[in-house]
Formats: sequence, structure tokens, C-alpha cells
Amino acid sequence: MNINFDGATKSFHLQTENTSYIMQIHKDGYLAHLYWGKRLRKAVSSELLSLKARGSFSPNPDNEDDVFTLDTFPQEYPAYGNTDYRMPAYEVQLENGTTVTDLRFDSYKILKGKPVLKGLPSTYVENEAEALTLEILMLDALIGLKVLLSYTVFDKHDAITRSVRFINDGTTNLKLLRTLSMSVDFNVDKYEFMQLSGAWGRERHIERIALNTGNKSIESRRGASGHQQNPFIALLRRDTTEEHGEVYGFSLVYSGNFLAQAEIDQYSTTRVSMGINPFGFSWLLEPLETFQTPEVVMVYSSEGIGKMSRTYHKLYRTRLCRGKFRDATRPVVINNWEATYFDFNAKKVEDIAKVGKELGIELFVLDDGWFGKRDNDKTSLGDWVVNKNKLPKGLDNLANRVNNLGLQFGLWFEPEMISPDSDLYRLHPDWCIHVPNRTRSLGRTQLILDLSRSDVCDYIIDAVSSVLRSAKVSYVKWDMNRNMTEIGSALLPPERQRETAHRYILGLYSVMETITTSFPNILFESCSGGGGRFDPGILFYMPQTWTSDDTDAVERLKIQYGTSVVYPVCTMGCHVSDVPNHQVARNTSLKMRGDVAMFGNFGYELDLTNFSDSEKEQVKHQISKYKQLRELIQHGDLYRLLSPFAGNETAWMFVSEDKSEAFISYFKVLAMANEPTQKLALRGLNPDIDYNIIGKEGFYGGDELMYSGLNIPDLNGDYCSITWSIVGIR
Repeated sequence: MNINFDGATKSFHLQTENTSYIMQIHKDGYLAHLYWGKRLRKAVSSELLSLKARGSFSPNPDNEDDVFTLDTFPQEYPAYGNTDYRMPAYEVQLENGTTVTDLRFDSYKILKGKPVLKGLPSTYVENEAEALTLEILMLDALIGLKVLLSYTVFDKHDAITRSVRFINDGTTNLKLLRTLSMSVDFNVDKYEFMQLSGAWGRERHIERIALNTGNKSIESRRGASGHQQNPFIALLRRDTTEEHGEVYGFSLVYSGNFLAQAEIDQYSTTRVSMGINPFGFSWLLEPLETFQTPEVVMVYSSEGIGKMSRTYHKLYRTRLCRGKFRDATRPVVINNWEATYFDFNAKKVEDIAKVGKELGIELFVLDDGWFGKRDNDKTSLGDWVVNKNKLPKGLDNLANRVNNLGLQFGLWFEPEMISPDSDLYRLHPDWCIHVPNRTRSLGRTQLILDLSRSDVCDYIIDAVSSVLRSAKVSYVKWDMNRNMTEIGSALLPPERQRETAHRYILGLYSVMETITTSFPNILFESCSGGGGRFDPGILFYMPQTWTSDDTDAVERLKIQYGTSVVYPVCTMGCHVSDVPNHQVARNTSLKMRGDVAMFGNFGYELDLTNFSDSEKEQVKHQISKYKQLRELIQHGDLYRLLSPFAGNETAWMFVSEDKSEAFISYFKVLAMANEPTQKLALRGLNPDIDYNIIGKEGFYGGDELMYSGLNIPDLNGDYCSITWSIVGIR
């Protein structure tokens, strides 16, 4: 890693192991983006920036220079209104109502390490030798606006992070209308746009489209990152595959409303920007106040999508996730939700846990329904006291009974929500997000607590902490099943109402920080109707997320494959559920369900007491197999071999860092008559050593397995799977 400033050319050159990022101070302090891509030893800035006169419809801020116009200038952090007509990265309204600003370079600093973003999650370093940070201060001297552009390069991770801090150093109020975290101008337009899109139950499906002139964007206006769009995009050269071609990835470390976009202009250049969604947003910045944007993690790969993914995986696994469980292998779980829903008692819970222990399960999770008067989803959210009708001897007694079986005990919460039919709502009806005199729309018959309020945040912290102190809880599933409507806060003044959604996210982060650090020995898993808030911001506080409420093995092929484009396998909760599947009514084999669920943190979500002896033996075998492999699965390198978005087959594999072992999974959805023989080409192995395929005689060269491939045996029927474990022979 290196950050160098060349005083002669006034250029900044940021270098990771394989990447260069270059900027230049141009003319009267305009900051130009010159290059981002494969690492350069040095750069001649005159060859990286080419400008030409464009005529009267691209105005010139310098009347003496008809070549220089911001309409074609590759700006590092652009504004609108000062001759640049493309999408701006920021917009500030002055007290006189105008929105024209003019940032110029003021100064820079190069710091060892990586500063913390106050109140926001971000990637981090454990010592200052791991990274270098460049801070560039831009100034609009007329109004006293300072904008600090921050760039961090890592020593062992091929990534660059960017964020922005706004500082009102003037004497009048400013209103921030747009505060994106980054903008990059590319001098070409031949790209495809990749996004991870879907809906509840089919999250993060991969979509790729060719860009054309105009603006392509994804966004959330729901108050959360959402099931519909994930806060990630990538630009790909049009011939890019898993293993070949150029990829530029952008991942926002934020859990609320976001915008990610790419605009191709009239001159075939491409501008990419990302950050908090300006829709429904503004922020009053009084004199001496600051505003910090979330962080964007940018990854360039010249070796295809797979290399980009593995860069994100390693960085997020080791320098975004935190705490005791970051590097620990995760337990095998049994969750009672699809087994019982709301209909359970202490005996039923203990019976499921007892069978789970016999089969090798390590942790029992009691899901929704243990509190208040919660016999359905219409009541009691916010009343975090034990339901004595179901658990007359209390939560501590139940936890002890599960512990005495030899299992850890986990618990479900939905702390951000409130039911209109609850003691909390009757006591504090103004604590929910709402607008006076407007309908309080319900989702899943519930409302959202207003986490922009400190008293509400304090209540959540106290209520959840009280429960966690009352019993031996080793795991918490933190759910959130409602997006925002009628967005407003009873405590904010009129001029700050459009700050509510972002203040909610800041409050959520504060609550999560307090609770997770107060209970460091509890493993926290986030959830939002499954994958409705699977984003880097939440992973900073909770190292794993329930990937989707859809547990059908076939649907999970696409969901898990797509999620892995950005997120490491150790962050994904993946369970075996009952058949017919409760979401799509499909019948798949227990074998396939188990093989699919081994892509992440493994567990079960069904009633084990109903299993036959034969099924119990299968489960016991699956759990034993997973325990032998989980270190490799959770912390190895992932290679995606066959895409479920491309056809009837899916395959992936995990390879240890030293390439001494690997685990491969292959899935076929529908049977085919008289199908041809097939081979599966592996990746990531050492071509110079031999491998033993467990269960087969002989040794196979790593080169043979990668370049010739592994024979796929005949698999009869629909919904089939096969796995292989291989070990290197040195």
C-alpha cells in the first residue's frame, strides 16, 4: 500500500497491492479523477487527462479558457449548477434559497491507520500499520463550507474506502439536500451494470444489463436497505465472467435509504455515485456542526467477479465483522419457528431440544411468541416480559432445562417494533414513527418505534438487556419485519422532519453498539423478514444474518449464490426446513436440503420430533459432516463454479487458504432424459500438488481437476445433489 503526492504534477497516487487510484489538483483548485484500475508503477498525468472544447452548451467557468468546462471534467466530488449538468454528488441549500456551491482544493493529510467514523459502522484496522488514509479538504470560501474527502487503502486487502464529512465553518445555516459518499468518473461507457435485486423470499438475485446513454439507478426509499435492492453495484466490462475481465465493485456500509447510480453522458463517459438516498432527505447544518456520510468500499478486480467477491469476503469477514465470534466457528442451530410457530410450551421446546442434542445440534433458538400475550402476530411487540401462560416457570427455567440437555439457548427479539395492542403503545402512543393527523399504516399489524428519540433507544436497551440478564442466553436473533411509512418524529422540529429516517438508523446503530458490546459472549444474528436488511452496516454489529425467510433448497441456490457476490459465507444463516416447503410448497430431498444449507451457518428449522429413525440418521450424518467442514466453509475461499441464473445446474466450492483441502457441491434441479456426460472444472487448487478425493481411490493432480475436471456421476430424478471432499497430498 502507498499514498504519494507529487508536488510537481499536483497529483495523488493511491496504491493497493493490485490497484492504482489517481487524482490531480487542476487549474484553480478543481480536483480531477484521473484513473482507477490495475496498479501502475507511476503515472504521467498529462496522458491520463484529455480535455477539448465542446461549444456553448458546455459553459466555461473560466471565461479565458474555452476548453475547460466542468460539464466534461472528471470531477472527484461534483456539484450541480456550476457548469456540470451531470448527477451531482452533493447539494447544499443556502439561507437565500440558492444551491450553487464551488468547492476548491484547500489542503491534504496522509495518516497512518484508519480513523473511526463517529456514530457509523465502517471497516477498521487493528493497528495503524494495516492502512493509510488520505484526507483532502475542499473549501467553498464564500459560505465557509468545508468538505473532507477521506480515502483509505489497506495493506492486505485490495480495497479502497471512501467517505465524506461536511463541516459548516461559516456563520449561517446550511441545509444538506444530497450527501453521497463517493463519485467516480470513467472516461468510457462500455460497461454492464450488476445489481442484487428481488423481493421478500427471493432476495439478491443477480441482474446484469448493458448500460446506455442516460441514468441507471437502484435505490431504497423504505427506511431500510431492503429485500428489493441491496446497497451494492458493480460495473463490468461486457466480456467479464467469474474468472476473467474487469470489475469495479461499490458496497455501501449503511442500512437505510440509499441510492446507487451510473450515468452515461453525451460524450460517452460514465459517472458512478453512491450514498444516502436524497429522496425524502435533508439535514440542517448549523454553524460549527458536521455531518458524516457512510462509507463506500470500492474493489477493483482484473480477474473477474470471483476475485472481487473474495476481496470483499476477506475484508468483511476480518475487518468489518467484530467481536468474539468474528473468527470463531459458528454452532449448529435448531430453531422452533417453522416447527411450532406461536403454538408451543416449555415441554414442546424441551422435546425438540432433546432430539436435537441426540443428533449433534449445539444450540436451540426459541423464536417468536415467548413474551407478552403473543399468541399471534397482532399483539405485544414492545412488551418484553415472559409469557407466563406458555412458560409458567419463566425464561430462566427454560434456558436451564435446555442447557442441562447440553445445548446452548437462544432467543428471538423484534426490538424496533411496537404493536398497537401492547402495554407499551397504550402508555406511549407517540413513541412510534408517525405524522400527526395521518393514518398510522400497519405492516404485519405493527408500527415502528422512533429510534431518532433517545428515550425510545434507552427503553429498547433497558428492556432487551433486562431479558438477557435474566437467563443464560447464548444467541439472539434480532428481527425487523416492517418498512417505514408516514415518516415523522414527534420530537423533531419542522425543519428537521426530513432527517427522521437517517436519525433512525443512527439510533439503531447506537442501540446495537450498546447491547452487543454489553453482552460480548452472545452471538447476535440479524434478520429482517429474512434478508431485508442484509447489508454491511448491520454486519459491523452482528456477524451473521438470516439470509432469507425462503428456506426452499431450490430457491436458496439463487439467494445464497447472489448473496455471495459481496458477503462472506460466514455471515449467512442457512437452515434445513420441512417439506412441502412452507414458502413454495416444493418437495425436495433431505439430502439436497442439507447440502444447500451447508453454504453458511448450518442449522434446522423444523420439528425434529416428527422425524423417522431413517431421517434422524441422515440428520446425524449431515451434522457430523458439517462439523468436520465448517472451519473450511465459514473461513475458506469461495469459488462459484456453475450459476443457477444460467441454467439447470449450480456448483460452488470452498478452498482452504493454503489450498490443502476443498469441499465441492453440485446441484441439479430438474432431471434430463439421455443427458450427456459432464465434467465439473474446479478452481482455486494448487496445480502442482496431488489431491485425494475422499471415497475414491487414486490421486488427482490439482491441474487435472481444474483444467480437465471432475466427472459428475448420473443423478436420477429432480432436485439432486452430490458433494466431494478433497485433501492435498504433499
